Amino acid sequence: MKIILDNTRFKEIKADVSILLLIDKDFDHPTIKPYKKLLKKADFSAEQDSVCYLPESRTIIAGADSLRSTDVRPAVASAVRALIGKGYATARIISYMSHPKCTATLRGLVEGAILGAYTFDRYKSTNSTRKLKKLILSTEEYNGYTLDPASAERTIAKGIAAAKATNFTRDIVNTPPDDFYPAIMAKTAKKLAKSGKLKVKILTKKQLKKEGMNALLAVARASRHAPRLIHLSYTPKDPKAVVSLVGKGLTYDSGGLSLKPAEHMVTMKADKSGGAAVLGILKAVSELNLPIEVHGFIGAVENMIGGDAYKPDDVLKAKNGKMIEVRNTDAEGRLVLADVLAYAQEKVQADHLYDLATLTGACVIGVGEYTSGVMGFAKKPVEQVLYAANILSGEQATQLHFNRHLRKSINSKIADVCNIASTRYGGAITAGLFLGEFIDDYHHDRWAHIDIAGPAFVESIWGENPHGASGAGVRMVTRLIEKLARGEGH
Repeated sequence: MKIILDNTRFKEIKADVSILLLIDKDFDHPTIKPYKKLLKKADFSAEQDSVCYLPESRTIIAGADSLRSTDVRPAVASAVRALIGKGYATARIISYMSHPKCTATLRGLVEGAILGAYTFDRYKSTNSTRKLKKLILSTEEYNGYTLDPASAERTIAKGIAAAKATNFTRDIVNTPPDDFYPAIMAKTAKKLAKSGKLKVKILTKKQLKKEGMNALLAVARASRHAPRLIHLSYTPKDPKAVVSLVGKGLTYDSGGLSLKPAEHMVTMKADKSGGAAVLGILKAVSELNLPIEVHGFIGAVENMIGGDAYKPDDVLKAKNGKMIEVRNTDAEGRLVLADVLAYAQEKVQADHLYDLATLTGACVIGVGEYTSGVMGFAKKPVEQVLYAANILSGEQATQLHFNRHLRKSINSKIADVCNIASTRYGGAITAGLFLGEFIDDYHHDRWAHIDIAGPAFVESIWGENPHGASGAGVRMVTRLIEKLARGEGH
């Protein structure tokens, strides 16, 4: 969908349908008052994300609790989503800003429109062509503020880049495992590098052996699809900071010999969400031309069963030399990340190190489907992620605190560390603590672990997110990197 800024007054713009937001239940606002009687007759209460379609006037109205971007983004997404299949090709909308000089709400509007228009119908025998193709954004503003056209255009461009990168990630995560395995993930990274300002290096099985990445290789052993390590890099001149991102790219997870129950195996195509998010973030960062050097490292692996599968009771030597006792082959993501984190730190000395992974069901149980859990040894990197998530991007995240008592639960009697804890409680934290064993001294206070197991894939619509993959982490980390590019948060 194209988004165009137009200096024409809203009512003079030619379009098939109008989109309006009813802010804070203000039915008497000049933009809404002409529809007040119809809305009352329709018993429209204007709750957040609720939608009322008025076919006679070719208008759709969505409720938003405030002019904050976190409310406008899902409201616009809900309105655009409601128009899918109705045959409208073009829509018009006025501009919404929370402050005369702040364009954050405008960016939220743009992101909401693109995210709301997303559909994944690749596997439908008939695809709908009745989709919204163009959104015309009038410079006429809700509160009468005057938009600076240059500033508005920059904001729109940023919103488009972030939202399209999110949808790109959604497509990867939604793709079934037989059509998206490690070699395809590597191919996707190569294609991304060709189209932009990125460089790519792919390590194959033979090279992974040479690197001593035995934990990753053990997880991959029983699959017919050989593993890959993907290193994408964006290296502008004179960068203000260096960021390394590490993504869990389990293209499918059966649980291995510690086999998942059948109902838990469904949706495990989403176990590549962390790696997919890293691809999406690199896409956005390169398109935004940010003055930050960014490296993305992805462990692309499939965890299957077979005569060559790794086993509970195995002891694996990780890349950094630590010995890992395996007690559950379904705790495989942390084994892959252990080696990829060690590799990433060896190759790049980063100012900021973040990993993204659908790591634990325990995180979903602890904080719900819609929230990411953030962990780390130091206050600063965790707070950077939380601010980028909850304030800037509209994603939701909360901190899960490390503590020394839970650290003891991953001790092994026969090796350096165990891949699962001796307690059934605090599983998201003990998984994070396990990863912490593979963070070197330099990166100790520069690292944050982001468990996106909850929001990465939800089988219902929520806010600006569709059924299925949400692209969790893309907008959050992109906004974090944008903040670093402005010289904030170093």
